[in-house]
Amino acid sequence: MPNERLRATLLEQGLTIASLAESIDVDPKTVERWITKDRTPYRRHRYAVASRLGVDETFLWPNALSNEQVTAASTSELVTIYPHRTSVPRDIWGRLFASAEEEIGVLVYSGLFLSEDAGIQRTFAEKAKAGVRVRILLGDPDSPQVAERGTDEGVDDAMAAKIRNALVLYKNLRKQHDVEFRFHRTILYNSIYRADDQLLVNTHVYGVPAPHAPVWHLRRIAGAELVNTYLESFERVWEGATPIPGD
Repeated sequence: MPNERLRATLLEQGLTIASLAESIDVDPKTVERWITKDRTPYRRHRYAVASRLGVDETFLWPNALSNEQVTAASTSELVTIYPHRTSVPRDIWGRLFASAEEEIGVLVYSGLFLSEDAGIQRTFAEKAKAGVRVRILLGDPDSPQVAERGTDEGVDDAMAAKIRNALVLYKNLRKQHDVEFRFHRTILYNSIYRADDQLLVNTHVYGVPAPHAPVWHLRRIAGAELVNTYLESFERVWEGATPIPGD
């Protein structure tokens, strides 16, 4: 059975079998067999193809890795764990977003500490002007989900107030058309801060304010699935989110 995913990805990117073969230093007939006969390449070639095409190798060859290999790779995606968000060194946040070359994503209810940081706001603006896609998802302050989170954390209406405060602080950034803001109405189990293949994931624990909850620092590795799980979650929330009134 042909590997239609590999064939389609080549077509989408305007590449030929010959050009892909040349870029990863293999014979074109080898690439042709990967497509027409669904042959599974050696891992070094799978990684080279995935890197060249900008996709995960498990997308092109879903059955190439055993469950044990996927688990081992996913474990390696964990860089470190911070016991609380307040334990994350301030410069880590700046370095994370400054490293982005393609994508910055923020999924929070308020993420007030980011909006209060002029340096991070400046990084968002500069990165967007440089062509990096910058997307910021804030909780809808009028949603029942935000009200419930405020109750769970014992801050009641303060949660919605923090979101409105963040909106005010983001006023100038929201005027920059290449920075995208949306409201979401989801129950957040984690806040996600993304810069390309790196994530800081602030877990949410019932009754515990986000600054006091743990943070996972993750870096995507080919063949692993941990980071992809959070990225897919981000995209689902983004798809269901709505533009912020007035933007």
